[in-house]
Amino acid sequence: MKIQYLEIVSEDVESVVKVYEKTYQKTFSDPEPLLGGAKTCRLDDGSLVGVRAPLRETESPIIRPYWLVDDINEAVRKVQALGAKIAMPLMEIPGKGQFAIYILGENEQGLWQL
Repeated sequence: MKIQYLEIVSEDVESVVKVYEKTYQKTFSDPEPLLGGAKTCRLDDGSLVGVRAPLRETESPIIRPYWLVDDINEAVRKVQALGAKIAMPLMEIPGKGQFAIYILGENEQGLWQL
């Protein structure tokens, strides 16, 4: 199991980014439009952390892991068969891969295929 992308949705993006930059000596990018305006940072293991503001008024702050999978279609079918609700169906981000979001046990998680 590997997290491909850790998405942090915050009402105060600049403060969250500043804490991570100062604490972990990392540098975050300018906002990336394809990732909802998230400022991102590549971690030592190759995974990506993104911090962004809510995209709509109804979106609450959340930390959402996106698990790396080899076959996202199969992974979506499996989580659905195990009772997960698909909150965001499979979507492609040009140059970054495909993702989907599911909810299980009131927790949001994502699947990511490169």
